[in-house]
Amino acid sequence: MSKEEKTKEKKTSDKSKKKKQNRIVKWFKDLKSEFKKVTWPTKKKVINNTSVVLVTMVIASAFVGGLDYGLLKFFSFILGLE
Repeated sequence: MSKEEKTKEKKTSDKSKKKKQNRIVKWFKDLKSEFKKVTWPTKKKVINNTSVVLVTMVIASAFVGGLDYGLLKFFSFILGLE
């Protein structure tokens, strides 16, 4: 391979690396711009929403657990396993 071909190859690879870096930098700049546009909830709203989710999870878990236990006892009684 001649020096000319190596130099040409290196320039091409340098250009592609710079293009890739520029795309990454642009992506982060766009990301930052989009985050500035977001309307973030207040701390009070986040706490309220988190509380609602946790209470709902506890109620749903208790319901499913109670249903499971009740059906277990019912079928154990019906099948005479107790």
